[in-house]
Amino acid sequence: MPTLNWIGKERVVNYAVPFHVLERVCNFGGATDNKIIHGDNLLALKSLLPEYEGRVKCVYIDPPYNTGNEGWIYNDRVNAPQMKRWLGEVVGREGEDLSRHDKWLCMMYPRLKLLKRLLADDGAIFISIDDNEQANLKLICDEIFGAQNFVASLYIQVRFVGKTLVEDADFQKVIETILIYRKTDATRFIKPKSKYDISKFCYRIIEKGTPAVVELGGKRVEIFRKDDYEILKDTPSIELLKEIWATGKILDGNSSGRFFRDYLSGRTAQDGLSVLYKVHGIGDDKFDYRYFTGPKKPGATKGKYYQGVPVNLLTGLENFTKELPIPNFESLAEDFGNIRHEGGINFRNGKKPTKLLQKLISYIIAPDDKNSIVLDSFAGSGTTAHAVLKLNAQDGGNRTFILVEMEDYAERITAERVRRVIDGYGTVAGTGGGFDFYEVGEPLMIDGDLNEAVDAEKIRAYIWYTETRTRYIAPDGNNRAYLGEHDGTAIYFRYERGKLTTLDAEFLRTIERRAERYLIYADECALSDEFLRGHAITFKKIPRDIKRSDAL
Repeated sequence: MPTLNWIGKERVVNYAVPFHVLERVCNFGGATDNKIIHGDNLLALKSLLPEYEGRVKCVYIDPPYNTGNEGWIYNDRVNAPQMKRWLGEVVGREGEDLSRHDKWLCMMYPRLKLLKRLLADDGAIFISIDDNEQANLKLICDEIFGAQNFVASLYIQVRFVGKTLVEDADFQKVIETILIYRKTDATRFIKPKSKYDISKFCYRIIEKGTPAVVELGGKRVEIFRKDDYEILKDTPSIELLKEIWATGKILDGNSSGRFFRDYLSGRTAQDGLSVLYKVHGIGDDKFDYRYFTGPKKPGATKGKYYQGVPVNLLTGLENFTKELPIPNFESLAEDFGNIRHEGGINFRNGKKPTKLLQKLISYIIAPDDKNSIVLDSFAGSGTTAHAVLKLNAQDGGNRTFILVEMEDYAERITAERVRRVIDGYGTVAGTGGGFDFYEVGEPLMIDGDLNEAVDAEKIRAYIWYTETRTRYIAPDGNNRAYLGEHDGTAIYFRYERGKLTTLDAEFLRTIERRAERYLIYADECALSDEFLRGHAITFKKIPRDIKRSDAL
């Protein structure tokens, strides 16, 4: 598989994102699992792992398109001060030679890696992009998610022809792209459904003469000459036949196509033109045979076959629906044109229509799956939250959104829009709901030591996550050191801010729960290695043995 290299890639790929905690600032609308997070989205994504790794069903991101335009409120050139500082720390002096495309790739790669970890096995990610970085994005997504997990490119018409933002351009851009990747092959997309259409079952074949009989491919085949049969078109009915060209993918895709390819397509010299073949013992409809027609003109190779309504549909056909492919083109030019005040917020050139986000979410989250998580780590004006709230209001669902916005407008624009959507704005009724607003807070570790400014419960949750890769749920009981049991191992974290803790006999006497094995963190250990082995105890020293932020 081809891979993309750029200046700074090696350092970015091997970069260990430090773990920061999230600090809840305020709540709007009451108890909820919805989150809006202000801060560097790389740090925010890492901070979400202990609670959300492998749980997010739908990720949508609208990253900077990297057009070079810095005039928008939505910085589009990866030149924000946070990004410059991060590139200097991670890439170092090599970063002085970065082009804007190198910078964009350095920015996107670690964020996509973390988004993949947050995705559920049956989840999918949708990424909006345009021509500036679409090719680069496709290559790094192939590398991160696996080329086999590329699903499709959606092409979105964002403006009408003739309505251009740049009149002196040689070509007018009216299309943007959304790349879709799944996490694994467990992902199932929700396709549009249609009632089974019998309008094409309108052919009746009348046999007039006595056919010649041969055996081909182990099947009885009756051959009718040109004047020994007639094909009539009639009112559609489940008693009639559908005409299908035996050509292209059909020749490999089903038993009838393969039979025509292997046994009938080369018989013109033997049987002549315009013959009808009646092949017995083939197909899955109410008849035990299918009709095939051979070429009608000299030199032609194409033919047709005629089949009945599939036998599994003959009863209850009126209630049968079939899935249709999701179209990879959407004309949303009108929605983009009317977007300016959607959500009661003006956000120049950075918005996506709520209709678009609702469509994307509906492709991966079924109507009866009302508890899934939707994540947007380039939140902008908050369209993703708006779409989730609208869907929940429509069907009574409980879908959860998580938004991350690193720019300073996270509270005054992103969160404000969501507040207005919840309460209603102008003549638009409110959806109801709520959210908690967070800031990316303190790092967990400073210079190799635990940061004592971090709440102890958040440290406990991190320790549990690093040991189990599962979500921490505080256990019942009076032993504050006990974190829980996982796969037969009871985990203890004996930590007291500003004090040294010791794993000793006195502490062991506080353990009331019996387990197959014990993993105990403390600052010091007063027990012998022999004693630890004899009692199936693993000691880990604080802070030395705390797992640091792993590389991507």
